[in-house]
Amino acid sequence: MSTDGIIIKGSRDGLVVTLGSGAWHNALADFEARLTASPEFFKGARVGLNVGPRRLTEIDARAARDLLVRYDVILWAIISADEETQHVAAMLGMDAAVPQRETKTRPVEAPVPTPPPPQPEHSSSDEVELGLVVRRTLRSGQSLRHTGSVAVVGDVNPGAEIVAGGDVVVWGKLRGTVHAGAMGDEAAIVCALDLAPTQLRIAQHIARSPEDRRRKPVPEVARVRSGKIVAESWEAK
Repeated sequence: MSTDGIIIKGSRDGLVVTLGSGAWHNALADFEARLTASPEFFKGARVGLNVGPRRLTEIDARAARDLLVRYDVILWAIISADEETQHVAAMLGMDAAVPQRETKTRPVEAPVPTPPPPQPEHSSSDEVELGLVVRRTLRSGQSLRHTGSVAVVGDVNPGAEIVAGGDVVVWGKLRGTVHAGAMGDEAAIVCALDLAPTQLRIAQHIARSPEDRRRKPVPEVARVRSGKIVAESWEAK
């Protein structure tokens, strides 16, 4: 379980971050620690803060917004059951109600591959969020972020981006930018039927595909070995 009480979920509007209990300045400090620990996961994201029953002043809300700006994050909502807090959020141009379109995570429904993709080397825990399946091609300029693992049934075109807290599986061509284990999980993996990303990251490790890959595409998996990212056939033992 999380020691800081912070829960991060995905929604169609962006990430929804539920802060832990306690004084407001302590909750913000805990969240800043998360931002500092995983800056690449949050960078460029839209975040809604669920502050629970807290009554926030305008100064409190501005402090949250200014904090996120420093990490290149957009604060799109302050969610609270307190009417005064809702009023402050609305006054600053942010949503205040609980988003009705929040996306529930669901188990990955990955099709049976030939050969089968390797299983992640890390074990599950209470902190691992279930995977998200996206059945479409991600085109240039589109970004997909999720705190758990992500499976894309389709291609990831150049200029598209996937940032996942867990593994990334692409049932198609991976040509865009992908960051698995974005919250520090070095055991995360990246799989694709044609693995040729513009940039590939696992935790803090970075790799790029060779500029000239004249070979027949084969299903591959990338993982961290001995401190660097290596790609190998799904059939490799």
